[in-house]
Amino acid sequence: MPFIRTALPEDTSPDQSQAIVQGIHDALVGSIGMPPDELFNLVSPYKPGHFFFDRGFNGVSRSDRLVVVEITMRRGRSDAMKRALYSQIAGNLSSKAGVAPGDVFIFMHENDYSDWSVGNGRFAMDLVQQRGAQG
Repeated sequence: MPFIRTALPEDTSPDQSQAIVQGIHDALVGSIGMPPDELFNLVSPYKPGHFFFDRGFNGVSRSDRLVVVEITMRRGRSDAMKRALYSQIAGNLSSKAGVAPGDVFIFMHENDYSDWSVGNGRFAMDLVQQRGAQG
């Protein structure tokens, strides 16, 4: 179960915010086989002057509309899967949300089942995963 944090300019419309979240989610489902019910994305708006970045780092042209996608998930995906994921996120955000591909900044943290509790204060490894069920 990935947990996503998405930082957006504070004036991003609710419709565009939803399209960005959905584009990220669709990429996770499509490229790494994440189950569709595993949607956990915390959107954090940022104000002008609260996020500083180089507009040309590593030869990528960026505007003041940078979208940061931070993914935390279990380890075990290959570099090829990650490449496909990153490409699909950028493509989805461009086609579905109007975000320039150069304005999509993605990074990932990987961990193990023992690093999660997904509800009721229970150790995730102790739970039998029940898709769509209320526990």
